[in-house]
Amino acid sequence: MTMPNSGKAPSDLRERKRQLTLDRIAETGLNLFVENGYEATTLDAIAAASGISRRTFFSYLKSKEDVLMAHESGKFPLALGPTFLKQSPDLAPIEAARKTFLSLASTYETKESIVADRILRSIDTLRLRKEALLVQMEELLAEAMYEKWSDKRRRPTLRLAAMVAIGALRIAKENWRQDEAAHPLTYHINKAFDLLNRM
Repeated sequence: MTMPNSGKAPSDLRERKRQLTLDRIAETGLNLFVENGYEATTLDAIAAASGISRRTFFSYLKSKEDVLMAHESGKFPLALGPTFLKQSPDLAPIEAARKTFLSLASTYETKESIVADRILRSIDTLRLRKEALLVQMEELLAEAMYEKWSDKRRRPTLRLAAMVAIGALRIAKENWRQDEAAHPLTYHINKAFDLLNRM
């Protein structure tokens, strides 16, 4: 009997399967970090608990740090450029960044993201990884700005706008953590960008 066409290309199905496996590894790893501590949890333990080999683990993630980063940043870096490019070109770059961050704020508000963030901030080497991610996001945002406003003469201004916007996001996240999520992250994003506008 001929099976009906699902409409999904093989590459789409492979990517979905890969994402599900990655999600399972990241979730399993985070649970083990909570139960046993970050330092005490080995890659082999994460792989075994995820039902995969050590070799397969490395085809998805490069290190234990990547398990945390998969939660802390979530889909944010991947979604940053495409979401920014959906904003109106009539907006000022900083305002377009604000709207982008507001759209993506929920990716940081999961229980897993909050736990991963706490672990990342508790160990010096992991804090450095968090800092590196901020630089990466500045570059991603700047590239999206260059694509939206292609006049190369604007690039120095747009690069600065990207740095300032990511800085505002960083402050918003810090205030949200200190607030212990009494207000949603969107509240703190708006406060940070409102402060920028008043400067």
